[in-house]
Amino acid sequence: MNDLALHLLDIVQNSLVAGASFIAIEVNENPDRNLLSISVKDNGRGMSPEQLHKLSDPFFTSRTTRRVGMGVPLLRHTAEQSGGSLEVTSERGKGTLLQAWFQYDHLDRPPLGDVANAAVLMISANPEVDFSYKYSYNDRSYQVNTQELKEVLGDLPLNDLYVMEMIEEMIKENQSDLKVCQIE
Repeated sequence: MNDLALHLLDIVQNSLVAGASFIAIEVNENPDRNLLSISVKDNGRGMSPEQLHKLSDPFFTSRTTRRVGMGVPLLRHTAEQSGGSLEVTSERGKGTLLQAWFQYDHLDRPPLGDVANAAVLMISANPEVDFSYKYSYNDRSYQVNTQELKEVLGDLPLNDLYVMEMIEEMIKENQSDLKVCQIE
C-alpha cells in the first residue's frame, strides 16, 4: 500500500466486518520523539486466542468472501521495516485494539497519506457506525466524534455530500493548525 491511510481503511474494514458499532481511530505524529503511531479500537466481536495467534498469517481470514487476509500482515511488515512494531489485543465479545508504531524519520516509512479523506470515507460509507477520530501532533490533539456531529446535524445525514465536505475540511484545517502551532 502506498500510504498509511490506505492501511487504516483496511483495518477499519476488519472492524466493520466484526460488527463494530463504535470505532476509535487515533493517529499520533510526533517528530519530536521520532514516532508515528496509529491505533484502531472497536467494540466488535473480538477474536479468540487462536484467531489472534493466526492473525499474522496472510492465508488466515475469518471472512468467507475470500481466502486470504493480507491487511494485518502487510501493516505489520510495513511497521517492522520502518523500525516499529504492531500489537493486537482482543477479547471475545468485547472488541479489538490494533496499535502500530513507526520510526517517524525512517526512510522506509510510507507517508501518512490523506487520513482526513480516509476518515470521511469511513464515516460516510457507514453512517450507522459511530466513529471517533483523534489526530495528535507533538502532544497537541484534535478530535472529531460522529456521536457529537449527529447531535449538531439533527436530521442531516453524515453521508450528505455537503456534510462530508465540511467534515473533511474541518479535519484538514485542524490538523494543519496543530502543525502550524508547533512551528510558531
